[in-house]
Amino acid sequence: METVELKVEMVGIHEKRLRKSLSKLKGVEKVEVDAGRQKVAVRSYIHRNKILKAIRRGGLKADFWSPQNELLSAYGAFRFCPYTSFFF
Repeated sequence: METVELKVEMVGIHEKRLRKSLSKLKGVEKVEVDAGRQKVAVRSYIHRNKILKAIRRGGLKADFWSPQNELLSAYGAFRFCPYTSFFF
């Protein structure tokens, strides 16, 4: 049994589409979705690449979760924009 964590770009309505695409796979035991952090944890017997492929086939952008994503989700509201200036 392996738990695969993925970063999936989604809006609240995409959660249903995500669960549907993962429920079609045999061997998926549990799917946890954190829409606020755009994180999905899948507990299954399936290889992680097949899970990623199934999500992408559902029409969602996805990639494997990394420690860098942890930082981005924590500070998601504070983003750098090169076109703004603090000087007037």
